[in-house]
Amino acid sequence: MIRKEPATGRPPRHDRHIPGLRVLRLTASALFLGFAALATGCATPPPTNQGDVCEVFEQYPDWYDYARASASRWGTPIHVQMAFVRHESSYRSHARPPRRWFLYIIPLGRPSSAKGYAQAQDPVWGEYERERGSWFRSRSDMEDALDFIGWYNYKTYRQLGIPRTDARRLYLAYHEGRGGYKRGSWKRKPGVQRTASRVASTASRYRSQLARCASRFRCDSWYQIWPFCS
Repeated sequence: MIRKEPATGRPPRHDRHIPGLRVLRLTASALFLGFAALATGCATPPPTNQGDVCEVFEQYPDWYDYARASASRWGTPIHVQMAFVRHESSYRSHARPPRRWFLYIIPLGRPSSAKGYAQAQDPVWGEYERERGSWFRSRSDMEDALDFIGWYNYKTYRQLGIPRTDARRLYLAYHEGRGGYKRGSWKRKPGVQRTASRVASTASRYRSQLARCASRFRCDSWYQIWPFCS
């Protein structure tokens, strides 16, 4: 006798009895969902209290090690580095400038290629990678972002003579580029000047806060042995 398919209005499922096909589909779906969850989970949430650098490092103690390594290598103090990140990206790993729109309908792209914690743009990030190596470096990685800030400020110090403790002038050169700083482009930009002053104020506050908490983070990893990490 010929077996009739039920009148469901859908074509017959000829694959329902193929061994392992259902398991294969379920496995593929699970893998897809797993990869999607991993991709969305890679972004590190911003610190809860960005106004207190001690709480920032309490939440992400590795960031202290990264900032300290950059300070040792390039000379920009920890509190200045962290003030840069605070005002450039608000500690958002994948921060980018907002898109521009024509008549709120047609996207015109972003005003710059700035990206990541340090808001480094493509050309200068490419220069950094050529000098420091590009393997596994990412603007959304705090270790690389802090190293970039230290590297850039070291070049500013060498070329313009701005002390690496002068957060305001370092930020003006960082935002406008060293050429723009020399030309005085920032003098025609009150908004940039205000941000530079806020960076300096944050750096000063962070410096005072670090004085009472830095010792907690100097030997917090299993591989750090006193007094070599003091």
